[in-house]
Amino acid sequence: MNLDLTGKRAIISAGGAGIGRRTAELFTAAGARVVTCDLDADALEAAKASIPGLEGSVCNVADAEAYQAFLENAIDRLGGLDIMVNNAGTAGPTAPVEEVSLEDWTACLTVNMTSAFLGTRTAVPALKKAGGGSIVNLSSAAGKFAFPMRSPYSAAKFGIVGFTRTCAMELGQYGIRVNCIQPGPVEGARIDRVIRAKAEAQGISENAMRDQMTSGTHLRSFVTASDIAHQILFLCSDAGCRITGQALSVDAGLEGLM
Repeated sequence: MNLDLTGKRAIISAGGAGIGRRTAELFTAAGARVVTCDLDADALEAAKASIPGLEGSVCNVADAEAYQAFLENAIDRLGGLDIMVNNAGTAGPTAPVEEVSLEDWTACLTVNMTSAFLGTRTAVPALKKAGGGSIVNLSSAAGKFAFPMRSPYSAAKFGIVGFTRTCAMELGQYGIRVNCIQPGPVEGARIDRVIRAKAEAQGISENAMRDQMTSGTHLRSFVTASDIAHQILFLCSDAGCRITGQALSVDAGLEGLM
């Protein structure tokens, strides 16, 4: 299987940690030049220090003007573009829909959807000039299943699926493939906090809570940032050259969210 990215030029948003950082690691190891951004300066510097050749700068994707400037500068630094990974995301509020403020709704959609739109819109002319390429957007299992108490996040992640499929239809004639990934719950500090809070609320141990949550998957497990990053690498490589317009679940066989 050819997963080589030698000579490819890529932008990955939010590459300082988690899925973005692991994707940057795999891309650079496969021979790509990668430019990333992150809101967390410390995480970004740590990523740059540990990933040979990784370039990047601090940027808040919710600031449309600043993010647009970052994207344009990144394409200039790379001398063109072959791959765009719209990875930036935020959890948004946890509340009944009637208690979600317009400010929180807008903030969640701005990071999860508008940044993907800006990344795609800016990338397309460069990808056309390159003769084609790949765009990967990050959706979520929340863009596949209903997610009570998380209406802004779920709406944004469902929106990413529609955006992805529409862009794939528009851009296929130019050799540009557009797909999205729908991760299930990802191992890490965030899911550990969720487990801790749910365990405390139910008066059970954290291990029991973890077992309860993973029992809703066929593989009885969460997924890892590496699982997602490997799927992104596949989609952006020649091995995935005939895949476009897809919402691909990497979720250990998740049956629903609650």
